[in-house]
This record gives sequence, structure tokens and C-alpha cells, in this order.
Amino acid sequence: MKTDIEIAQSAQLKPIWEIASEIGLEKDDLEFYGRYKAKISPAVLKRLVGQQEGKLVLVTAMTPTPAGEGKTTNTVGLGQALYRLGKKAVVALREPSLGPSFGIKGGAAGGGYAQVVPMEDINLHFTGDIHAVGTAHNLLAAMLDNSLHQGNPLYLDPRQVVWRRVVDMNDRALRNVVLGLGGRMDGIPRESGFDITVASEIMACLCLANDLMDLKARMASIIVGYTDKGQPVTAGDLGATGAMALLMKEAIKPNLVQTIENTPALVHGGPFANIAHGCNSLIATRMGLKLGEYLITEAGFGADLGAEKFFNLKCRIGGLKPNAVVLVASIRGLKLHGGVALAQLGEPNLPALQKGLANLEKHLENIARFGVPAVVSVNRFPTDTEAELQLVADYTRALGVETAVSEVWGQGGAGGIELAEKVIEACAKPNQFKYLYPLEWPLKDKIEIICREIYGAAGVQYTREADNALMRYTEMGCGALPVCMAKTQSSLSDDPSIKGRPTDFSVTVREVRLATGAGFIIPITGNIMTMPGLPKRPAAMDIDLDEQGRITGLF
Repeated sequence: MKTDIEIAQSAQLKPIWEIASEIGLEKDDLEFYGRYKAKISPAVLKRLVGQQEGKLVLVTAMTPTPAGEGKTTNTVGLGQALYRLGKKAVVALREPSLGPSFGIKGGAAGGGYAQVVPMEDINLHFTGDIHAVGTAHNLLAAMLDNSLHQGNPLYLDPRQVVWRRVVDMNDRALRNVVLGLGGRMDGIPRESGFDITVASEIMACLCLANDLMDLKARMASIIVGYTDKGQPVTAGDLGATGAMALLMKEAIKPNLVQTIENTPALVHGGPFANIAHGCNSLIATRMGLKLGEYLITEAGFGADLGAEKFFNLKCRIGGLKPNAVVLVASIRGLKLHGGVALAQLGEPNLPALQKGLANLEKHLENIARFGVPAVVSVNRFPTDTEAELQLVADYTRALGVETAVSEVWGQGGAGGIELAEKVIEACAKPNQFKYLYPLEWPLKDKIEIICREIYGAAGVQYTREADNALMRYTEMGCGALPVCMAKTQSSLSDDPSIKGRPTDFSVTVREVRLATGAGFIIPITGNIMTMPGLPKRPAAMDIDLDEQGRITGLF
């Protein structure tokens, strides 16, 4: 059986200008990064302002497990299947972070015969957008520390600096560091740390900005610390905004690539969904809606994370209205939620599957709260039995939701025709899309409705630090901001070890961060980390390059 990279390397790619022409773009709209990648000029949006928008389809998933669900694979495969049905479909994905690419086995370009290509480029440096985010972020950090060193004219309190540094790699040793050690000329000693680049507020700003000037304004309002009197100090106060915008002027342009079957794909922006808002850029989404009849996008991890943030944050900020949602599940993942050990997931076990379906049901209930029609996509594995597939179909049909079996990993678009047909039907259904909460609610009320209604928690507890932060942000006039929860992806609760559909649990908010540039607050729950670590055997140990430059071992 071929690996993902072997399948991707054997794909017959079209020149990117041919892909562009199929969706109405001209060569002058593109900035080429070789033969198969290009950036699209933001001016395209201005030219298409009066053009009717296509249907917006969100792909999300059940609570992810090590058994695999295949959300990105289904996103790509659905786009390919719609193209086979004669629909002008465009896929919109996030850019992969190098951290997970070298840390765990799995990229963000799909899998099998449902991938975006060139897969190696997309999973590695791509067009440099994530590096631009990291450079702009760390420039701001350097200017902050320089201001402290040069007499501290802004009266920053070194103990209240909240702007850390970033690196696009999983490196637990950098979570907590001491800066400025050495002599008098080496800076002011203080405690700090690193986050992974995709957790940077600048990444969130990039993905929620309307254009470069909006991005510049958002970055100017980023709070980097506080004075000894408690007054916020921003990137604008440090005089860093212009240089940061300069570093981001290319990164704000969406990237155009293609799928294995030559379906157009926009890959732009890369925030994680467990520690950020988990959606591709608003600019790319809007562009795809103008260029295609169907825009298929995904939001990270399960519907309790990526989908909730897509609805409450991205759709609210961008004025988007989704037409349908695809909820991806796997028989293997559902059995794991039903208590089956990882080594036994390939064995038939209807009672465990029945028990695990409670997790799927909870995610469907959550989607229904937003008023959007849903379709379940069961990502089929070779060990799945007909009885197991039928059980899932019967279960979801009793809930009023249709299920399609997806075989896009092995068959590409041909394996997603049933799914595509049901998505077309769902997009034609009545739609009562609504947000979960109004912005005028107090911050705690917004946090608690997410925890109670979306996670199923019985209550929410706050550490003293979190309580004080919420009061402080409200006093600063930030009480009307929406909420971007940071929570484990491995459970509906804030405890990654609890599977299925947990009940009678409490969520602990241990810290709350303010992201004024992105325009939301970030309650951090449980033991969630903004800097991941490498596993015992990192994927990097299996990646190699031969004399001809051919990459091996990259998934």
C-alpha cells in the first residue's frame, strides 16, 4: 500500500495558472511560487464584490482519538466529489505547523487520494506565511525588551509583561525561560517563555483581518504588558506596527494550490483549535465563496472546539452564514469512545460502538444549537463491518440526520459521491443559523454557556488568577468581546482521559488571556499547553531526503 507522500508524489498536477483560470482568475491576479503554488492578490475581492456567493460548508468532527477520524481528508474528498458532480467547488484549509509535522505522524494536507498538493511543500515551509507570523511576533518581543533596556520610557512593569516569544516547533524546554541573563548590556532579566507560532495572536489577527490595513490596526492594539499603574501598553505604543505590517504584507495574500484531482484549494492561515480559533483565514474563505459554487472548509478538532469557534467567532466577525455542516466520524474512533482498547479497534464490537455513539450524538446536538443542517460522514476503514455502518446510519437517522459512508482516502472524489449528494441536499434545507450567546452578556456567562451547553459540564470553576483577570478585562471595557476557549481536544471535558459523553464534571478555568488584536478573550482550561512537546519517538526520526531531493517518511 502506498503512503500518503508516495500517492502525492505520483499525482498529475496542472500548472497553477490553469487551476486559477477554472475559477475565473487571471494570471495578473497571481504571484507565482514555482509552477504549482501561487498567492492571490487581495484586489480580487474588490473586483468580485458584487458577485453572488456560493454555499458555505463546514467540515468538523467527533472528539478526535488516536484511531483517526479524517476530517481534512473528508474536506478535500468532498471538494473533489462535488467537482465530479459538475459543481464548481473550492476547498479552503489551514496551513500546517512544522511542530506537529515533525512531532506526531500526521500532517494537514489530507490523506490517501484526497490530498492537497504539492503535499511536501504545504506540510513544510510552503510560502513562508507561518515564518512571517513568527518574525513579526518576535520583532515585537525584541522591541519590548529593548524599550525596557533603554530606560523604560513606557513605564512597563517587567512583572506584567504578557507578550512571550514564539517558535514553530514543539519544544517543551522553552515553555518557561529567563531572559536577559548576562551583564548590564544584555537586557533586563525577567521570566518569560515561548508559545508555538500558530498560537500567536498575530496568527489570529491574520486569519480574522479583512485586509492589510485591518491587520495593521489589529496588530497596533495588541497588549504586550501593563505599567506599574495597571495601564495597558500596546504594540502601537512601542512603535512596532509599521514594521510588523511590512513583515506581513505577503503573508496576508491567500495561497492557491490544488487537490490530487485538480480541484482548486486555498490554504491560508494556521491557528490551532485547542489553543486558538482553529479556522483558515477570513480573506481566503470570502474569496472562495466568490469564486466557487461551494466553499468547503474545515475547523480544527471536534465540533466542541473548531466548529464552536467557527460559528461564534469567525462567522460573527466575518458576517458569514454557513449552509451546512459535515460531521466526520469513524467506527474505530466511536468504539474507542465506547471503551475498546486501541489494539482491539479492528474487531467487531456492536455494544461498544453503541456506547460510543453518545459522543457523536452530543456533537450533533451542538451543531443543532446553531441552527445549521448537518450530515454525518463515516470515514470508512477496511475493518468496518456492514453491521457497524448500519448501526451508525440507523442511530443518526433516528436523530433526524443523514449519514454517508466516505471512502475518499482510497478512492478520491469517487468515494465521496454519496456524501456530496447529501451535502447538496442539506444546503437546500431551511437554515436558522444563530450564535450561542449575545456579545453583551458578561464574560463569565459566555464562558459558562459554552461549558454547559457545548461541553456538557455541570459547572465552571475559576482560579483566583482567572477571576481577577476577568474582572480586570471587564473594567478595561473588554466585557463585550467573544470567547475563544483553550481546551483539550481529546475529550468533551477539560480532562483528556475522559472519553465518550462525560457528565457531572466541572470545567476549571485556570488562566484568562486578553487578545485585543484578535478581538476575543482566551480562557485556558485544565492542563492545556500553548507550547506542545515532542512524543517519545518524534516523526522527525523517520523523515529523510535522498540525493535527488526526494523526501521520504513525511506521512
